[in-house]
Amino acid sequence: MNRFIQYLNLLGIISLAALCCLQWRVNSRLNLEVLQLETTRQEQSIEIAQGKKLLNENAADLDDFRERLKLSESQLKRSEEKVAIESDQLKKLTNERDQLKAALDKWMAAVASRDEALQAEGEQLGKLQGERNEAVNRFNDLAGKYNDLVKNLNESSAKK
Repeated sequence: MNRFIQYLNLLGIISLAALCCLQWRVNSRLNLEVLQLETTRQEQSIEIAQGKKLLNENAADLDDFRERLKLSESQLKRSEEKVAIESDQLKKLTNERDQLKAALDKWMAAVASRDEALQAEGEQLGKLQGERNEAVNRFNDLAGKYNDLVKNLNESSAKK
């Protein structure tokens, strides 16, 4: 029996060695998995940190974009208001221009009418000047004849 216990003891030691080898392999594989998982965790932590950083940057860009959009909208409103004001002024100036054109046309017609009246008056004045000159010439002829007659009369009276 002593031999049997020795064999049984040998078998126990061999089975214990096999169990230790098996446990060592399982532990090695698990340690490798733990290392791989830790590496993956670190990589994912880095990716998450980068993702958070990217999200923060995107959020900042989005806020900046929103501010720019608000600014653009307010500038657009101001520009539209300016365009509306300028459009109203353009309409007013166009109306004023049309009124001034109408007034200019009336004025030009009045000036043309006045020029025609002045020309007619000038022609009539020319006629009257001609008649006056003719009347003056006849008067001068008559005065000349009267002077000759008075001279002749004075000479005849002086001879007598």
